[in-house]
Amino acid sequence: MITYTYRLEGKVVLIAGGANGIGECTAKLFSKHGAKVVIADVQDQLGHSVIKEIGPENSTYIHCDVTNEDDVRNAVDKAVSTYGKLDIMYNNAGIVDYGKPPIIDNDKKDFDRVMAVNVTGIFLGMKHAARVMIPARSGTIISTASVASGLGGLSTHAYTCSKHAIVGLTKNLAIELGQYDIRVNCVSPYALATKITETFYKLDRDELEKMTHDKGNLKGTILRADDVANAALFLASDDAKYVSGQNLFIDGGFTIFNSAMQVFK
Repeated sequence: MITYTYRLEGKVVLIAGGANGIGECTAKLFSKHGAKVVIADVQDQLGHSVIKEIGPENSTYIHCDVTNEDDVRNAVDKAVSTYGKLDIMYNNAGIVDYGKPPIIDNDKKDFDRVMAVNVTGIFLGMKHAARVMIPARSGTIISTASVASGLGGLSTHAYTCSKHAIVGLTKNLAIELGQYDIRVNCVSPYALATKITETFYKLDRDELEKMTHDKGNLKGTILRADDVANAALFLASDDAKYVSGQNLFIDGGFTIFNSAMQVFK
């Protein structure tokens, strides 16, 4: 007889940007592993749909613009008031930059918008998660970065800058919160098909998956949102109880490969 292990039994998790894509997959997976899930997002209809799938007895939704500190504060307080605590904060909300790559063609307002969501939004999630985790002297904070956190030239200046900044925040906060037994990590996935990336690349799911597979290093396998969710599950669980300050690349070796210097055919 096979016994199923619930890796987050009794845990409470808040997922910012949990209404679709990676966040949605993570919310469903964390719930499957026994967690109570709070989804915070600006996409209200999608968010409520995910709650309906998970089950309102195990999850709840709150409208949250991560660039608004009051919204983020309220989301954290909602998790604590509903379920009594907050064990896991997953900062997954993010946007892409539709600006042109040349810096001289970049508008400041576009740069500021990306930084506001991708950096300030995660900073606020970290801040308010720490606010309730420090007194409890436990918890884990995870954020979604990107392969663009370790390489240049893959995206626009704003997006690349924002993802590098997430890694810096992760490292700094891991040092600060280690004394409270709070772990802080981030995940950096390779490109995968979500509604955001399909819109950005103007490709449908099959076309985008073919493109990313062809340009990737690991052949025969396609990265999907549930692969990132599984990495987040590892970092959130006690299996990673001594892992902190790390940027986990989920990229099939993409970021360690230089095509200009290829010797293996």
